[in-house]
Amino acid sequence: MSEHLTLSRSVKGLTVLVTGAASGMGRATARVFADEGANVAVTDFNGEGAQAVAQDITAAGGSARAWSLDVSDPAAIRRVVDDSAAHFGGLDCLVNNAGVSAFNAIDDDGYEAVWDRAVTILLTAHQRMIRASLPHLRKSASPRIVNIASTEALGATARNSPYAAAKAGVTGLTRALAVELGPEGITVNAICPGPILTAMTGRYPQNEREIYAKRRTALRRYGAPEEVAHMTLSLCLPAASFLTGAVIPVDGGLMARNA
Repeated sequence: MSEHLTLSRSVKGLTVLVTGAASGMGRATARVFADEGANVAVTDFNGEGAQAVAQDITAAGGSARAWSLDVSDPAAIRRVVDDSAAHFGGLDCLVNNAGVSAFNAIDDDGYEAVWDRAVTILLTAHQRMIRASLPHLRKSASPRIVNIASTEALGATARNSPYAAAKAGVTGLTRALAVELGPEGITVNAICPGPILTAMTGRYPQNEREIYAKRRTALRRYGAPEEVAHMTLSLCLPAASFLTGAVIPVDGGLMARNA
């Protein structure tokens, strides 16, 4: 009988950098990793919000520090990635979560501006974060990259083409980099959240959300940010060493449901 291979299911002591971590899925991700003993670099355009999340984590006995980060700024990306790795003594996991809404009809006058902003923040920033993080990830024993895409990359909504195109780009980037970085043991995976209760979806009336969830999802409800965060954590476990290039819907069965 071959020897049993023991693989760690703990992120304790590892360092994760999360973008867009001041609210929603990013905040939930930061807290879930901290609860499991990871060091968390909490980054967000909203510096005060990031600081509040880091303070909540440290008050609960966790390890976190906040950085203000505009992911549309290449110099800021390099500075924050290097500063956070220096502060915690390395970087093991990168979670590209920062995002914006980008609804706009194709023939609207403002479409080009919405498109440019969506692609910059939702796609270009991902590759910039990865490029800045690689020198540090290459020193890790369990290097992990998780890109947050969307079910809009798998099936689109009208008037949402800038967002859908950018998120589809994220899934393509994920697969390409999984192949490119695989020989180094760096895993690259994507999560496609479906309807999740965040500030972005909170602008819709509750009754409309309930109707949508019952009509479209198998579980007949919206998901909680923590339910996405736990999938992100799972992809970053040292034991998740043979999973790469995956695009995983966390959508309550939205993509599985026909009628």
